[in-house]
Amino acid sequence: MGDLPADWALPALTPFNEAWFTSGRLAVQRCAACATLQHPPEEPCHQCGGMEFTNEELAPRGTVHSYTVAHYAVNRALHDAVPYAVVLVSLDDAPHLRVVGNAPGVPIEEVRIGLPVTAYWEERVAEDGTVLRLPQWRPA
Repeated sequence: MGDLPADWALPALTPFNEAWFTSGRLAVQRCAACATLQHPPEEPCHQCGGMEFTNEELAPRGTVHSYTVAHYAVNRALHDAVPYAVVLVSLDDAPHLRVVGNAPGVPIEEVRIGLPVTAYWEERVAEDGTVLRLPQWRPA
């Protein structure tokens, strides 16, 4: 799969996920009350129930923890992309955090559990002009 299709739906931004989708970095939540790191960005804190968060930048590196290969285009926009891999990446700086993403340009036969990967960001502009930066993964 190459880049995301031009007509791919973009995520809705909230105060909790805005840094993740706009910063161009792996900006994960850190609970202000108990310092727990969590992803995906949401409320409340999974550990203590806290509702206040800061964002912490982690290195854009990880390891494929699991993956699946899509052979059927569940959305018309993906028709020309199948087959493609969707990866679950365990982050090097916080191995308990797992990030779902695509591995565009990686041949399906090269995707495997344990593959070291590096994040990069694909930019898209939302209807309101906000620049979204969507994390993608490639071999390290």
